[in-house]
Amino acid sequence: MILLPAIDLYEGKAVRLKKGDYAEMTVYREDPVNLASEMEAQGAEWIHIVDLEGAKSGLAPNLPIAREIARTTGLKVEYGGGLRSLEVLERCIDGGVSRAILGTAAVTDPELLAAAVARWGEKIAAGADIKDGKIAIKGWLETAEEGLEAFLDRMLAVGVQTAICTDISRDGMLKGTNRELYASLADRKGPRLVASGGVSSLEDIRALRNMGIYGAILGKAYYTGAVNLREGIEAAK
Repeated sequence: MILLPAIDLYEGKAVRLKKGDYAEMTVYREDPVNLASEMEAQGAEWIHIVDLEGAKSGLAPNLPIAREIARTTGLKVEYGGGLRSLEVLERCIDGGVSRAILGTAAVTDPELLAAAVARWGEKIAAGADIKDGKIAIKGWLETAEEGLEAFLDRMLAVGVQTAICTDISRDGMLKGTNRELYASLADRKGPRLVASGGVSSLEDIRALRNMGIYGAILGKAYYTGAVNLREGIEAAK
């Protein structure tokens, strides 16, 4: 299993939210490029970047930072937030992003999703953010009617190889990941899963690894020191 430390970007800074609430924002670092370099020095091979402004606006205003991280480090960059057009996706991929995540667009724009997968293949991932049992869209401000399993079935059918599944109720809460949710998904046929939300201990990481989950995202637990990144990467292996 791969462990992806996360950097959430807002106005060019590395921040964290609680349960996706923009009113509950903490700024952790002013220079996310240096932060990414530190993560690489601790053994990270992948990094998960979310453009929180882009998630609401659809304009990906923090994409230059993700591109700079891809240019100046050896990290593979997984990037999402506001990717709702082929033009923005092209800027991502051409700028060195290894995997671009379609969140809202994967739910609301199947034609864009199909076109993106046809063009870039495994470099296109889908984001399924779960809120009260439904998939949240538009910066977690709205919910779609489509259920998670139906969404994953549709992603498989269109050729999406990776899906990032986030339990919003656990996000930023340091209360542990939703092991029951991921266990229920681990054995079903579908895209390989990246678990997100609430990963807060080495035990969480080992549990996900033992389920056969492809990847896990380490967010707030990294910033608070609850999980040492180097130790977490070893646990994931």
